[in-house]
Amino acid sequence: MPKGKKLKLGLPKGSLQEATVKVFERAGFKTYVSGRSYFPYMDDPDLSPVLLRAQEMSRYVEDGVLDCGITGADWIKENGSKIQVLSDLCYAKQSTNKVRWVLAVPEDSSIRKVSDLQGKRLATELVHVTEMFLKKNGVKADVEFSWGATEAKVAAGLVDAVVELTETGNSLRAHKLRIITTVCESVTQFIANKQSLCDDWKKNKMDQIRILLKGALDADGMVGMKLNVSEKNLAAVLDVLTALKKPTISHLSQSGWLAVEAVIQENKVRTLIPELKAAGAEGIIEYALNKIIY
Repeated sequence: MPKGKKLKLGLPKGSLQEATVKVFERAGFKTYVSGRSYFPYMDDPDLSPVLLRAQEMSRYVEDGVLDCGITGADWIKENGSKIQVLSDLCYAKQSTNKVRWVLAVPEDSSIRKVSDLQGKRLATELVHVTEMFLKKNGVKADVEFSWGATEAKVAAGLVDAVVELTETGNSLRAHKLRIITTVCESVTQFIANKQSLCDDWKKNKMDQIRILLKGALDADGMVGMKLNVSEKNLAAVLDVLTALKKPTISHLSQSGWLAVEAVIQENKVRTLIPELKAAGAEGIIEYALNKIIY
């Protein structure tokens, strides 16, 4: 590393913080976040991390205050930031990783479609995107910024509708709100300042982080499996085994026996192991994976 040079990395403070720190840990970056500091510790001397709200991240990356950072595609769109997206980051394999900003009204509201919002008042944290959505649909309405407790505002009659973030819609239903439509979808993204990418050292460092983060996320929900099998039972075992790619097969020192190794989905293990045993597999070992690099 050039003397005194560091990569300024923005980590999201708030709802994405815990998941982001865990992914960096699995990627090999030991990270410690103090409750009183906005400057986390990372065991990589090349990195200078800082905690910022995801809502602000793309602005600071665009301005060059940060070289790169983690944020949502929704806030990039909201800020109109001109940055480079290095990678989408799927934090949860069991979901699509997409969250939705939805237009919602009280259950008993007469508003049934977007055009019914003409002349109405809406509250949201995603003001610019909401205004663009209404304009696209030919609707003029008053969109005000909400500092929080947005669902309560519509329930109390302070506004006619809200545009709120949701994954399942359960929270909105709990507040007796009805979803009219989806305004936009968003995913978590690793972003970079375009000028920083022109610096070879910084670009190489960001590529390293991108590869390791993606490797850690691709390993989520996957496990490795090793087993021994006699040559006569190999075909039966391979019929059962569901592998990421073709399994690795090697000869053991004992004549007529083989070692088989594969990567499989963790949620299939509970049914797969008994089937492998019945097919003639022995010495079955399951082990955790930190990263899978394609």
